[in-house]
Amino acid sequence: MAPGASNEKKTDDEQASKENFIHLCNPHLEKMKEDILYHFALGTGTHDFPALFGDVKFVCVGGSPSRMKAFIAYIAEELGLGSTGCDYPNICAGTDRYAMYKVGPVLSVSHGMGIPSISIMLHELIKLLYHAKCSNITIIRIGTSGGIGLEPGSVVITRQSVDATFKPQLEQVVLGKTVIRSTNLDEQLAKELMQCSKEIGQFNTVIGNTMCTLDFYEGQGRLDGAICLYDEEEKLQYLKKAYDSGVRNIEMESSVFAAMCNLSGVKAAVVCVTLLNRLEGDQISSSHDVLVEYQQRPQKLVGYFIKKCLGKA
Repeated sequence: MAPGASNEKKTDDEQASKENFIHLCNPHLEKMKEDILYHFALGTGTHDFPALFGDVKFVCVGGSPSRMKAFIAYIAEELGLGSTGCDYPNICAGTDRYAMYKVGPVLSVSHGMGIPSISIMLHELIKLLYHAKCSNITIIRIGTSGGIGLEPGSVVITRQSVDATFKPQLEQVVLGKTVIRSTNLDEQLAKELMQCSKEIGQFNTVIGNTMCTLDFYEGQGRLDGAICLYDEEEKLQYLKKAYDSGVRNIEMESSVFAAMCNLSGVKAAVVCVTLLNRLEGDQISSSHDVLVEYQQRPQKLVGYFIKKCLGKA
């Protein structure tokens, strides 16, 4: 072998070792001639995934299609890849289940509300990134939440997603059997996001646990649902117990998000703004303008993080 050949191979091996590709925990996919991502209206037989998505490095997901369209317009302008008034087509226009937008290395995808909806989206998103041969991906959920012991408008970067009994796990029934999956999130990524918030210096940000519940009303101890069979004292005892365990906010997607990203070897974070302090009430009563500004805070933080990673901050 020529002297330079082994060096070249070593260099290739070193390069490959630096690339962190998506890991699919499903051997059956290798046997499929075509993979149809039904809820995205995309498929490997009809779309060139590497050409469409191969340059993606950052994926931001959130509940509302309009919010994710607003985010892609915001990040495009921040990265100098677009201008005010630019229109960004919905890549998933063939379906009304989810919306997807892309600019440069950033993909913005809506996931709907609750664990079932985000779970379906993540299955197809993770496969999309795999088929596109993406590497070194960071996925961040940006959204809204109810705070515990925090002023409204505070931003929470999730340390762990915990269930309604404050355990850092996702319990799922598969083929009639209960499966327990870890819901830890990337600690270093959380620290980097926290540092970004300090550099921005515009709003209160904390790192804390996020409680992920199965519904918005009883599951979160609200008193204002159609059904409520507990009193205010019991509610406050529960929320204070949550606070004492390290919980700083409540939402409905983080557990399956963390579990699926863990299994796929993807670096992930959850960044949510709190719309109210649940120790002081259940109804979201802030004005529309105030809520709009609150909802922009996770976008600003994650946008700054992306700019910093790309050397544009």
